[in-house]
Amino acid sequence: MPLQVPGTRSLRLFDAAAKRLNFSRAAQDVGVTPAAISHQIKELEDRLGFALFDRNSRSVRLTEPGIVFHQACIDALEVLRVGAVRAQKLSRGVTQLRVTLDAVFASKWMVPKLDRFRAAWPEVDLRFDIAFELRDFTHDDIDVAIRFGAGNYPGLISHRLFDNVIIPVCSPRLLSAPQPLAHPRDLLRHTLVHIEWEREGVSWPNWRIWMKAAGVDGFDGSNCVLFKESSHVIQAAIEGNVVALCDFSMVANDLSTGRLVRPFELGIKMSEEFAYHLVYPAELADDRRIAAFRDWVLDEVRTSPAAP
Repeated sequence: MPLQVPGTRSLRLFDAAAKRLNFSRAAQDVGVTPAAISHQIKELEDRLGFALFDRNSRSVRLTEPGIVFHQACIDALEVLRVGAVRAQKLSRGVTQLRVTLDAVFASKWMVPKLDRFRAAWPEVDLRFDIAFELRDFTHDDIDVAIRFGAGNYPGLISHRLFDNVIIPVCSPRLLSAPQPLAHPRDLLRHTLVHIEWEREGVSWPNWRIWMKAAGVDGFDGSNCVLFKESSHVIQAAIEGNVVALCDFSMVANDLSTGRLVRPFELGIKMSEEFAYHLVYPAELADDRRIAAFRDWVLDEVRTSPAAP
């Protein structure tokens, strides 16, 4: 009698149990009860004709056949995930282009320029996937990504967009406040904010670095207000009585419209190791939609105001 192949639900529950080696934790991962996991494993073992787990009162571990079957289960689920994403991309037709990027880049850099892309390419249905976490081109329904990183992405084409130069900005209302901003040392009488970010030993420029470059001695950075997200830093500068360190490219539009001003010209360059990159799979380099979007973004970068 031919062996019956289990359904995907059975495979998912078994995969969770095999990874956790704990039915209760596996149940939490997939949103079912431990009894459901136990029942599904027993049913799967009956169907296969061999034990997947060795169980005793203190532990659960995979049997040798269970280890072999788990690897086959992983491979099968991976093939199904990849196939589902490919089918999803085909189902949305040839005009839609899905771009993943973080909220700050989308709202502060991309959206103010978007009308020019729509005017040049009205047939391209541009859709945004707003996310800070990295997406996977194989597993996620995306075509292009804007990523902040080192640009080393195996199997992907990466275009470095611009250098990140960090400058002080504030609301124009702050320039007429009782505490003047005539010299860098005047900043010591104001609330200073910046983002807290570090990756691979590289830190985002902070007020301590800026003050040192400006020749201000004895600066105590412990009084600064730190944020995890740059969008909060920018908004604090627009709405509050603070001076913020922000990426020039992300506030260029706010500067041009007068929502923000630069009290001092000095800028600090971000480490060369990190920058925004436009990224897409190498095999899709000739895709008409991706080529149009890539060329438009790179042209916008070339014509945007230069960082100080």
